[in-house]
Order: sequence, then C-alpha cells, then structure tokens
Amino acid sequence: MYSNNVKFTSDVLFSVKNNKLLDPIGDAMKTFSGRTILKNGYVVDPKNNVESVKDIAMVNGVIVDVADDIPCDKDDRTVDCEGFLVVPGLIDVHIHLGDLFEISTDPIGCAARAGVTMGLSPGAGNTYMAPALLAAEVDRGLPINLGVYLGAANVMGTQCTKEELIKYFRGELSEKDVFSKITRTAITGSTGNVIIGIKEHMGHFLITDEQVDEIYDICNEAKMVFLSHTQDPEHCERIVGLSKGRPVHLGHATAGGTGNDEAYAKESMQRIVDQVKQNKECTAEFVSSNLRPSRGHRECLIMGKAAQQVAYDALADKTVDIVISDGHGDATMKGYGDSRDNVPAILELAELGILSLKDSVATMTANPAAHLAKRTANPWFDKVGNLGVGSMGNVTVISRENKLPMYVFVNGEMVSFENRSIRCGNGAGGWISRFGMTRRPGIGDLTMYKYGK
Repeated sequence: MYSNNVKFTSDVLFSVKNNKLLDPIGDAMKTFSGRTILKNGYVVDPKNNVESVKDIAMVNGVIVDVADDIPCDKDDRTVDCEGFLVVPGLIDVHIHLGDLFEISTDPIGCAARAGVTMGLSPGAGNTYMAPALLAAEVDRGLPINLGVYLGAANVMGTQCTKEELIKYFRGELSEKDVFSKITRTAITGSTGNVIIGIKEHMGHFLITDEQVDEIYDICNEAKMVFLSHTQDPEHCERIVGLSKGRPVHLGHATAGGTGNDEAYAKESMQRIVDQVKQNKECTAEFVSSNLRPSRGHRECLIMGKAAQQVAYDALADKTVDIVISDGHGDATMKGYGDSRDNVPAILELAELGILSLKDSVATMTANPAAHLAKRTANPWFDKVGNLGVGSMGNVTVISRENKLPMYVFVNGEMVSFENRSIRCGNGAGGWISRFGMTRRPGIGDLTMYKYGK
C-alpha cells in the first residue's frame, strides 16, 4: 500500500469542512448597475400566495422588489411580460444532466431553454469524481444551477466504515483516511462530498439490505437526500420497508405505472402510491411526460391510462406534490421523460382540473424547494422556488398559448429567449449542494495555477 503525498486543496477549491461549505473563491457574480424589471406579467408564486399582475425587479441576481407598478429609471433593463405567466424558476430535482459526462449533446442547454433554473443530476454511475467533473463545467460556464447525487454502490465501495463515511460527508474525516480509504486523487478527495444526496439505482447495481440501512444512516446524519430508483413495486416496498421511519424519496415513481400489461401497471402504481400514504417520511415525484395526455414519449415509457389516473388522484389529494423530468431532449442517454414536457405538463394539470394553477406551479417550484430545505435542514433553500423579495433571481416566463418558456432567468441573468439560448447567459449558473450555492467551485480554474513543494 503506497501513500498519497498530495493533500487537500481546500485553499483553492470548494470543499466541506466541519459540516460547512468552504468557498475560497467567493461570489463571482456578474454585476449590472441598474435593475432588471419584469413588467406586467401574471405572477403565480405559490409560496407567497400571489396570483395577479405584478412587476418584479432584480439586482445582482436577487429579487429586490415586487409591486403592482415599479417605475423604471434610465439605467434599468425592462422585459415586457404582458400576457405571460411569470413563475419561480423551475426546480427539477431529478434530471440527468451530463450523465456519464456525455459531450456530444446539449442536455443542460436544453433544460435551460425548457425553463429549468436548478437541476439535480442523479447519474446512474456517479462516483466520488462526479462533483469535480461537473463542477468544472460550472466554472467554465453553465446556464443553470447544477448539483449531483452520488451513486449508492459507489458510496459503499470504499474501505470506509459507515461512521467514517458520515465523517467524510460532514467534512470531518482526516486527510490520511480520505486518501487511503476513499481516493488517491486530491481533487476528488477534496470535493467528493459537495453533493445534494445519494441515489440508490435499482436498474444498474445490487446492494444488500445492510448497505441500504447504512445509506439511510449516512444521509440522515449528513443531512442529505436519499433518492431511490422506483419502478418495480417489490423493490420499492423493500427500500421503503428498510427505512424504518427514516426519510426516502421515490424517484420517477410513475415509471411503476408503465408497461404493456395495463392491469398490472395500475396495480403497480397503486402499490407505490400506497407506500407514500403509509409512511410519513416517504415522499415521491412524478415524471412530467407521463402526466401529459399523451402519457409519455414513444422513445421512453408510456403509462397505462388507468395507472395515469392513479397518479392524477395522488396529485389531487397531495399524496405526491413534486414533478420532475428525469430525461432531457438533447441527450444520448435517455431517462423516462423530457425536460421539454415540464411547462406543458404544469399547464395541462391545471387545464384538466387535477390541480389549481397555483398548486400545479408549486410542483416544480415551492414544493421541491421545501423538500430540499427539510431534508438538508438548510434554510438557504427558502431563497429558491419563490419570487419573494430577497429570493434568488430565478424566473421562468411562460406563454400559455404556446406552452413554452419565453424568457428564463438564472440568478438574474437571462439565459433563454423564446426557446433559444442567449450567449451571455452561459455562466449564470452555480453549484448546488446541501449547503446552498457557490458560484465558483474553482476546479475549472486549476489549469491557471502551478503547484510545487
């Protein structure tokens, strides 16, 4: 066994230390001398119980005013939103972005153009390297706020005990143990714990009941989200049964209602919904594509109509109140849906009378933000998913007629206009972890430095 002489690089990279996020570079936000004012839009802000025509003003990436009329100064930039819905920037807590680090397609840009302002990526094989690899892309410029889950099998594949893994994710494990039991790579060791949570992925890896039990404890102690792959009802019941009252979130739960046997699909969907109803700390999410009248894309999984009705009923009675996309349009590795269905699904759930417009908007704004705030015990997430004064300037402006985002703002910067990317918006995004957001992880800047003894 050889030793690694390279130590933590927390002086130049983001990292976790003593259960806090270290951010050595600090805020590198673009600044603009005036305000950006969204004028005359029909604001739907579920958290603040707003549903009326309002103006919204943003400065340096933060909402500073919401009023019936905000007078404009000569230095202000104004955006005419008359006739459009103005909602908090969409939060997609399960969307594969850069999955397996594909470089030939543009899933992240597609998500931004579809109205997503924050995406959390649960790569099937996400290793401890995932935060460094994707955070480097944030440094180089991304139009959305991005975070990742680590793959459960990879988390458990080190030489660490459960207690040591808890210490690692809290930033309390010694350098000696990190570099002898988790990784030989300094960048990975420093940044591998800057994540949102852990994803158990039934479809690719098999882990024992004992390992699942340990993952529950790790997520609980380190205040992380535990996201489970949900498709087979037996597997779902196994995972929830092992929770013993500890929190678990059932990913893309509508996948359980797909398949050729519609009777079984309905039964499967009901069994999954019942797990949420019967277990207080069990939550779930539904895929936007599956909720549309088409019931899903032909390249993905199509729900049976009876199973879809079970999902509709679960939304209507608030058993499930989070919607995600899982997939993305411009990608070689497909999920079960498409981020381009998010906005249409939100509008159609209201049109069908399944949810009020406010409650439908909440499924991708206020509700996932509240979920993250609760699971991470971090009030920073109160700054997203709403349009209140002091919140982050993440806004999605929607044309009801076309069911498309007209303008998308990330941290106060316009990143998309009429479903087209805006060049200056590439770099608006930041890195999301359970500690909140950092704008410059620092990994993409490492080539500018020379390190010696």
